[in-house]
Amino acid sequence: MKLFAALKQIRDFERGQLPFLKSIIDFDLIIEIGHAEEQEKPLTLKQVLLLNLSSRTTVRRRLARLIEQGVVRRRKNAEDQRSSHLTIAPSSLKTFGKYGMLLAATCALISAS
Repeated sequence: MKLFAALKQIRDFERGQLPFLKSIIDFDLIIEIGHAEEQEKPLTLKQVLLLNLSSRTTVRRRLARLIEQGVVRRRKNAEDQRSSHLTIAPSSLKTFGKYGMLLAATCALISAS
């Protein structure tokens, strides 16, 4: 597969299956929240803000939009009711699993060329 054909295939998937990712900050939020969840250390809003992905206002706005769209879930912290943990919604995890497989397959095809 040629490079730009592969990139087009990836971008078509993003447009069709991941329309909620409107900016690099959205990608960064999903990656950081998902990574922390994989490490079994879900992030709080304060921890996300401390990552300095963008201005506090922008991160809050983008995160609120992702929560509203059901991509990210906010759950009360069982140990401290004053804070909430952020996780990726199961339906979104499934979609990101497909995305990861597409990326891996595309990388393998490009490197084999």
